Amino acid sequence: MTHQPPPDWSPADTAFRAPPHNYEAEQALLGAVMLRGPALDEVAEIVTAEHFADPAHGRIFAAMLALAERGAKPSPVTLQSYFERDVALAEIGGVRYLALLADCVVSTANVVDYARLVRDMADRRALIVACQGAVGEAYDPRVDLPARAIVEQLEAALTEMAADAALGVGPQPIGGSALAAVSRIDSIRRGDRKALGLPTGLAPLDRMIGGLKPGLLYVGAGRPSMGKSVLAENIARHVGGLPDGPDVPRGRVAMFALEMTGQDVSDRSLAAETGVPLSAILQGDPTDWQFEKLAVAAGEMGNLRLDIDDTPALTAQAIRARARRIKRKHGLRLVVVDHLHRMGRAGLNETAEITAITGALKDMAKELHVPVLLMAQLNRDLEKREDKRPMMSDLRQSGSIEQDADVVLLLYREQYYLERAEPAKRPDETQEKFNDRHARWSERCEEVMGTGDVIVAKQRQGKIGVVRLGFNGDFCKFFDLEAANAAR
Repeated sequence: MTHQPPPDWSPADTAFRAPPHNYEAEQALLGAVMLRGPALDEVAEIVTAEHFADPAHGRIFAAMLALAERGAKPSPVTLQSYFERDVALAEIGGVRYLALLADCVVSTANVVDYARLVRDMADRRALIVACQGAVGEAYDPRVDLPARAIVEQLEAALTEMAADAALGVGPQPIGGSALAAVSRIDSIRRGDRKALGLPTGLAPLDRMIGGLKPGLLYVGAGRPSMGKSVLAENIARHVGGLPDGPDVPRGRVAMFALEMTGQDVSDRSLAAETGVPLSAILQGDPTDWQFEKLAVAAGEMGNLRLDIDDTPALTAQAIRARARRIKRKHGLRLVVVDHLHRMGRAGLNETAEITAITGALKDMAKELHVPVLLMAQLNRDLEKREDKRPMMSDLRQSGSIEQDADVVLLLYREQYYLERAEPAKRPDETQEKFNDRHARWSERCEEVMGTGDVIVAKQRQGKIGVVRLGFNGDFCKFFDLEAANAAR
């Protein structure tokens, strides 16, 4: 292996350079605000006190904001009481410096330009700090911090900086949004599928929630064995199999499998696509015709626009960084995270952790303009109830999930619980009564066999209700029950 010589550079090359700053722009900004008070509202959207390189300038700006909150106009006179005993300001002229700031302003017309210059310098300083931190960690070859982790930390920091620097378009007239809504409705009426969300592959569910829409956070939750991962995999495969076209955005599906390995997901996907039982795949003993089906399906799955990342305990920041990378390289249709309670933590209490994670994933959905499907675990206290049908309150640390999720889907398979609760004859029960009770149990088992309910418990802009689907655990598959029955 050929090693390249080290570059002619070291961190010391920048150690003695002054951080980027523009004191003249800071002075012009502060002076312009003192001359034209309303300008403070314009620049307050661009800079904060922390963005000033000179700490004294930052304190002056903070005082201006405090005065404005009280309804007073910032001026050398009104600011004087804030700084009569300010030692740092005294070193550059004291309260006379405030008057000097106002006197040296040529024009207030460029106040927004001054603010942008100040902000740009602040962003440059933050960029240097982030990169220097990464350089320092790169020079320290810790076993518990591989280079890839340093890259992802830096990318997450840069992503946060970019999001913070995005000022948005500000308030807009509601009329434009109303016209956009009418245009979207017209497109749907003319059969434009892109105006709806991405189809899940489960028609009854799509009719209830309108598909998966960009910018929204979908939470699918259930107890173990309810089919959380099955639903996530089914949807990921279907969306990944959609061809690029006018109705489908270009790009791939990114699935973060935090509980299972990528091989597990592939094995289960083969079972779902072929109808070969998962047990035969895992034990390596399919029949000859089953093996042929598996070989064909494996080739076809190579065409899916679906990437599986099974790195354990990824943080929300790492997921965001990896999703951004996929979007930049290939485009992105959907992000699936399975599941919330397997994500990496920052050492906070569980409530604070869940709040931070769901908020970050919601922000990611909006930033990348893709739907995000987040699977989650329900509280085990549900198992203590006679009625095991889940409710929103069964979500672990449900407050932030309810708040951040646009749609909440709760999974429930009554068959699972019935099979584990076959009636036994009570000592004081007649045989006739027991037979009647057992018959009712058997009848109910027959009714719900091979089914699973998706309870739409929250839909920010839609109705709630229950969608009954078909479920086959051997094949790791949810399916359209109505269509399957009609095809028989």
